[in-house]
Amino acid sequence: MKEKLFQERMDTIRKKHEALISRKNEQLFSVNGIFNRYKNPILTRDHFPLEWRFDFNPETNPYFMERIGFNAAMNSGAIKWNGKYLVAVRGEGNDRKSFFAIAESPNGIDNFRFWERPLTMPETEDPDTNVYDLRLTQHEDGHIYGVFCTERKDPDAPAGDTSSALAAAGIARTKDLVEWERLPDLITYGGQQRNVVLHPEFIDGKYAFYTRPQDGFIDTGKGGGIAFGLSESMINAEVKEENIMDPKRYHTIYELKNGQGPVPIKTDKGWLNLAHGVRNCAAGLRYTLYMFMTALDDPSKVIHKPSGLFMGPLQDERVGDVSNVLFTNGWIADEDGKVFIYYASSDTRMHVATSTIEQLVDYCINTPEDQLRSAASVQAINQLINKNKAL
Repeated sequence: MKEKLFQERMDTIRKKHEALISRKNEQLFSVNGIFNRYKNPILTRDHFPLEWRFDFNPETNPYFMERIGFNAAMNSGAIKWNGKYLVAVRGEGNDRKSFFAIAESPNGIDNFRFWERPLTMPETEDPDTNVYDLRLTQHEDGHIYGVFCTERKDPDAPAGDTSSALAAAGIARTKDLVEWERLPDLITYGGQQRNVVLHPEFIDGKYAFYTRPQDGFIDTGKGGGIAFGLSESMINAEVKEENIMDPKRYHTIYELKNGQGPVPIKTDKGWLNLAHGVRNCAAGLRYTLYMFMTALDDPSKVIHKPSGLFMGPLQDERVGDVSNVLFTNGWIADEDGKVFIYYASSDTRMHVATSTIEQLVDYCINTPEDQLRSAASVQAINQLINKNKAL
């Protein structure tokens, strides 16, 4: 009886899992004309391989029960590698521990399949309690770097405080996305770091980082804003001076905090940047995505910044472990100019949206900037009305 139950459950679960993974995605019509969402999430907790979740030995698992459970697939770095679209997923187990795993797709929008094993990320002498939100940078020095948040318990927390933590930027590098060399954590002097991105090119012969200095693990305090700084080396990376290039501002979508998303994309008009902004509201923190462009010769200088959000959570995207949240740390620009934007909704699942370099540059250059007052917003609307009436 148990043998039959084992086989029936295994066969049914395998069939459902394969149907989920091989499901074709469908592009949705875009009213805004800037990007296209897709009907289905590209990855969820149910996409993780069955071999990671179930013991397939009927002697030790006669009821074919799940032995290791997963809670979420979110916040993924991305890279085009050997003609395939790869996302470096932040998986979260039922034990709350996050880890990294590579999922590969032939077309960037569906049929994502995880590699055989999750990434084995080496630890430093001070082991991480948790690691998450991996950004992948294919640097001109020949390495692929992974920069991620490393979290450890605050050793100075008072007795009984089991939630206070310290955040820093962990760094690792690889040539094949399988074997990773762990480097010392980034040293900065502006407080804790949870959103750090490595620029893909040298700046004056130095490595360049986008950072976000903040006073605490959660609160930015007197810090905040996307900053830019240089390091002489990656072996012992150290940014001695962080200059805020995109500050948080009152009554904007990035009033509370903001952070760089994926590695900026180089275009002939400037660097495309995608970031997240956080504001408070009656329902709690709301995370949305916004864009800006920086100068080709100075990626720390903002030259265009469209008003407001680029993308916010809609419909089912608004519901999850941490609701009302969109977050991104990975996108891929194809050789033909198509851009795949990988974003997570509500710390639960992964999605893709597509656009083009041309559309995103047009959006950044020609969308009015935020003048920071209601009256000025009305003026911008009236200017567009007048322009259309004159046609």
